[in-house]
Amino acid sequence: MTDLGRFQDPLVIQRVLHSAKTIAVVGLSANELRASYFVGYYLKRHGYRVIPVNPRETEILGETSYASLRDVPVPVDIVNVFRAPDALPEIAADTVAIGAGAMWCQFGVVNDEGNRIAEDGGVDLVVDRCIKVEHARYVGRMHWLGFNTKRITSVRTGLQ
Repeated sequence: MTDLGRFQDPLVIQRVLHSAKTIAVVGLSANELRASYFVGYYLKRHGYRVIPVNPRETEILGETSYASLRDVPVPVDIVNVFRAPDALPEIAADTVAIGAGAMWCQFGVVNDEGNRIAEDGGVDLVVDRCIKVEHARYVGRMHWLGFNTKRITSVRTGLQ
């Protein structure tokens, strides 16, 4: 398995988040209890246009849902993936084919072949990171006191 560190570069993450306007969420669920729905809702509330890609739904979050990335009729800046790792090679090929600038694979969505396809296609790649968490870290309110520890934890450090 590939060392994922190179796909978790804070500068790439920040550039991708700051430059994007439209995010296609592959595997976005209409179920409000699913992580993908919560992330899509969060992104939409923070000004991104969220395009659902889910063949089982016609509309999610007030947006038309498309059966595949290739069916999305508008330019996509980020493809955010909430699918099983074995689906990633096909999604990566579609990401390259539609000319998306970045592919963002959520926690646990790791596939070396998919990574290679995206990378060879010139797509910025973020792997095994949550786009909502990283947005909150670098763009949102997680650093509202003026510092960013780059660490999320509930463990007390002894500092009071």
